[in-house]
Amino acid sequence: MRNRIELKRVYRVLLLAGLLCFVVSCSSKSDMQQEVAQDKAQSADLVAQADKLYAERADLAKTRQGIALLRRAATLDTGSYDAAWRLSRFDYFLGDHTKDKSERDRAFSEGIEAGRRAVKLQDGKPEGHFWLGANLGGQAENSTLSGLSSVDEIRTEMERVIQLDEGFEAGSAYMALGQLYLEAPKMLGGDTKRAVETLEKGARFGQENELYHLQLAKAYKEVKRTDDARRELNTVLSMKPDPNYLPEHDDAVAEAKKILDEMK
Repeated sequence: MRNRIELKRVYRVLLLAGLLCFVVSCSSKSDMQQEVAQDKAQSADLVAQADKLYAERADLAKTRQGIALLRRAATLDTGSYDAAWRLSRFDYFLGDHTKDKSERDRAFSEGIEAGRRAVKLQDGKPEGHFWLGANLGGQAENSTLSGLSSVDEIRTEMERVIQLDEGFEAGSAYMALGQLYLEAPKMLGGDTKRAVETLEKGARFGQENELYHLQLAKAYKEVKRTDDARRELNTVLSMKPDPNYLPEHDDAVAEAKKILDEMK
């Protein structure tokens, strides 16, 4: 009889212990879920702050601040597509405008990494593919070795953007492909005629894009269509800037003036 009583006591203890573990486990799980939700919310807030800084990207100090915010956002929420592709976009702008070679190389490298992460998270959206390709292109312009190894990947990413959203960023994927065909060595697919054809095909999307007209002018100039090149360059100079793209407008105008001077 005594053994039975002792056994019942053991069962009660084990049952209570099991219930206690269950309660603690549920509490821990709830705390963890709450922490994850808080991290995601904080990440989204950092992305929103970075978007405001992107509007002031002509000031590279603001660009660097935006990059720092997006790094934190991506750390807090590793599954954030918005943080990943925006970081890639910020890095491209910094790499394309900084005068510091080391900073440029780091920016393009990080932009490629962030772009790859964005593509992995959301393959069916164009932003990750485009900014991955843009950073690869930026890196290729400054490194012969990277350029030789990246041509196919840049082409693949931009073609994917066109497949997903043909008019993305006012035809920017067509513009990037045209630049690729114009600048790549012939052995890697470079073809000035194909550059012109590609740019003309996407021109209906790039009518409000100064950089698109500039790239088309470069292609026309390369194939000796001088009058067409001048027309596109003068279009750049006459365009009313979009407030959301003032840095790009200023870049296009400055380069268009330079090319026109060279053509005199």
